[in-house]
Amino acid sequence: MSELFLNNKYIGKVDNGKEFVNQLLEQRRNNKFSININFLYHDKTDQIFVETSSGRCIRPLIVIKDSKSALTETHVEKLEKNEVKWSDLLKQGVVEYLDSLEEESSIVSLKESNLTQDDTHLDISPIDIFGLTSSLVPFGNYNQGVRLTQGSKNQKQAVGFYTANFFARMDMDVNLLHYPQRPVVTTVTNEILDMDRHPSGQNIVVAIMSYKGYNMEDAIVINKGSIDRGFGRSTYYRPVITEELRYSGGLTDEISIPDKDVKGYRTEHDYRFLEEDGIIYSEGVVEEGDVIIGKTSPPRFLSSLEEYNLATTSRRESSSALKHGEKGIVDFVMLTESEEGNKLVQVRLRDQRIPEIGDKFTSRHGQKGVISLVIPEADVPFTASGIKPDIIFSPYGVPSRMTVSHLIELLAAKTGALSGRYIDGTTFEGEKEADIRLELLKMGFRDNGTETMYNGITGEQYQAKIFVGNMYYLKLKHMVANKIHSRARGPIQLLTRQPTEGRAKEGGLRLGEMEKDTFVAHGASLLLKERFDSDKTEVPVCENCGLIAVYDTRRNNFHCPVCGENVEISNVEMSYAFKLILDEFKSMTIYPKLKLKSKY
Repeated sequence: MSELFLNNKYIGKVDNGKEFVNQLLEQRRNNKFSININFLYHDKTDQIFVETSSGRCIRPLIVIKDSKSALTETHVEKLEKNEVKWSDLLKQGVVEYLDSLEEESSIVSLKESNLTQDDTHLDISPIDIFGLTSSLVPFGNYNQGVRLTQGSKNQKQAVGFYTANFFARMDMDVNLLHYPQRPVVTTVTNEILDMDRHPSGQNIVVAIMSYKGYNMEDAIVINKGSIDRGFGRSTYYRPVITEELRYSGGLTDEISIPDKDVKGYRTEHDYRFLEEDGIIYSEGVVEEGDVIIGKTSPPRFLSSLEEYNLATTSRRESSSALKHGEKGIVDFVMLTESEEGNKLVQVRLRDQRIPEIGDKFTSRHGQKGVISLVIPEADVPFTASGIKPDIIFSPYGVPSRMTVSHLIELLAAKTGALSGRYIDGTTFEGEKEADIRLELLKMGFRDNGTETMYNGITGEQYQAKIFVGNMYYLKLKHMVANKIHSRARGPIQLLTRQPTEGRAKEGGLRLGEMEKDTFVAHGASLLLKERFDSDKTEVPVCENCGLIAVYDTRRNNFHCPVCGENVEISNVEMSYAFKLILDEFKSMTIYPKLKLKSKY
């Protein structure tokens, strides 16, 4: 007698468990049950499990009948002609959904040619094991697994042609590549997703060699001629949005050029771009501090007396201006209404981004790196046929990462570019490496992808043969212009008197505990002292009770609030944050006594 469990709850017993489960499976394939119900017969424990709960991950597989696939050529032909749909295949029992429970009793074959008598199911395609972006990586079966996932993550961060109606949209922080291209080495997913309509990279020539040591540690050296011809150029778009809000008591915001008597008025120079309606004009070139939309708001707090005398209360300035480090050109100005019926002003800024040192690029195989040097075209090494690479890639990035597909793509794209065709690089099912090599050989090139190259500066021939080919390269959204950050002095927080946090707020660069440890390890005590004085302060301390004393500016003397005036008081240099924690201790009735000792 086999025990029967429904969603892990015992509901009864069955005479012949295996026979019972086979009948259930047959009925499900004959459309008597929902396709979402899964069954398992466990031999060793003689138990039957039935799962109907929601939230399970299920995958479609082709059913095997008598060691043959249930999906015949006739089915495929009908599918191509749209005579049969996916739902029809499910109803006919050709395809069924399996969850992790039923997979325990199944043996799945990857390919039809590998079918054995034991196999119960067949994968629709070997590429099924990948997600959408992972399956875009060409020749992924030659790659190490981790690099494949990193390659898929990198593709999501690539700058491309994200939508055709970008000019009519107000998207936050978007990048648009100027000259996107379709990859020479493509995959079947490329066509399924219609990626040709929104590509995210460019086909370029890559040479794998060292260049004066500039491309060590994943850095790439880039040809200035390629940049001048439009490689990697993109535009960065950012909107500035302001709404005229309504407040209680009939008060509202007002979009206009603020009057000089407004509280918080900036300078006339900051408002120079505003037109009569308080909004900037199109194609204005703006930098940090420039006001984009002028706005004034009613005062924040109204006392009971002022409520009846609103005419005299000064309004406050609440314009939208560019933050620290921002610049751009006004691309588009739109006036509309919000859901509440308030006036809404949206201004889109654009900024052209030309590749520079520090910008991040990657291939589709997780081989990311930043530009370390932009070299003049005249100095770029060249091949015997005069081809100059756009990017010089470091050879040290390949052995430890085991991204063999990176090298195969160079070979394949080179073949595709020379023969004028697209190469299918679908994982498991793409063109064979041997065939690509043979085709390259027939066109008069070495089948191992190497070529004789010459030094661009001296014209001498390199002793070694250089691996060179074409590749689809992506520019990532991590650009130096968005991240560059420095500060000498600037705004500080009110509470701790330490610098503010964040690049937009003109904040400081934090030197944390770990950074402090490196100075300690190097014995650089004076540097340590210099680095830790962002909130340095001098505090009078009573030597008798050890509490912080008070300086009386009128009498020009010090006194201790506990011990009075006739005590020794010394000035001690400390961090303001430390003084703050002493005050916090006092508020918790803890006595923080400072014991002073002479330096000398």
